[in-house]
Amino acid sequence: MCRSIKTLRPPYLEQATDDDMAAAALQYVRKVAGMRKPSRANEAQFTEAVEEVTAATKKLLDSLCVGARTSA
Repeated sequence: MCRSIKTLRPPYLEQATDDDMAAAALQYVRKVAGMRKPSRANEAQFTEAVEEVTAATKKLLDSLCVGARTSA
């Protein structure tokens, strides 16, 4: 449960897959919730949280400008 979440953007990883993003989201939700596997009573909320974090991760990675220079 305490493994590090991998960096999912270049140059650390050339192309993050949906599975990479879901795995990172699952690790994050496990850490925040303090549980490796939810009880049946919390399973739906846990799954929904993983899906939302996966979507937010995809949105973030899709919007990043990696290696781009910005002018001041």
